[in-house]
Amino acid sequence: MTVKGSLVVVSGFSGVGKGSVMKSLISRYEGYALSVSATTREPRPGEVEGREYFFISRDEFLEMIENDELVEYASYCDNYYGTPRRFVTQKLEQGQDVLLEIEIQGALKIKKQFPEALLIFIMPPSVDELMNRLLSRGTESEEAICKRIERAVEEAGGIEDYDYIYINDRIDDCADRMNELIRAQRNRTSRNSRFIEEIRQQISHYKSEYSTNNSEQES
Repeated sequence: MTVKGSLVVVSGFSGVGKGSVMKSLISRYEGYALSVSATTREPRPGEVEGREYFFISRDEFLEMIENDELVEYASYCDNYYGTPRRFVTQKLEQGQDVLLEIEIQGALKIKKQFPEALLIFIMPPSVDELMNRLLSRGTESEEAICKRIERAVEEAGGIEDYDYIYINDRIDDCADRMNELIRAQRNRTSRNSRFIEEIRQQISHYKSEYSTNNSEQES
């Protein structure tokens, strides 16, 4: 029996290491598909087209919105980010758990479309550690860093909208804890309605058969 995959939304402050946690999760466990988002921002050093993001122009992004090709999209620090719809639906039907790394606006939109989606917010061990990680990147200007800090203040106000928080103290440990949670979702009754109905029908069949045989023996 193939159980439909879970849609898992992972968010967190910029610099918290959510991307690293998801890479660890995918490299160490089977059955996951990492959704690649489309974005209008410029690629950072080392990022590869189609691996980290699909880097497209603003006009191309607006066209995808017009054609309803995105599950969700949002503006973040003067750039657009969005999740291609086709990839998500195909992987879920194949029984894979789809991971989406998106910010809080998009996460809440996902929850409206997919009520059973699992929302996880990655937290830093401390704010000091978060700032160290953000500043140690060395890939962004002071202006960009200021915008990300301002955004973090806004995001901090919406953490309660998520289902779970996980502290990224050590990347692999955080990935292990998330894997246990995500796999447990496969056992939810709402995810196994077809199997439950099959069992009900089989039990009813045996009940009817047993009742008939018992009546014949008594007569």
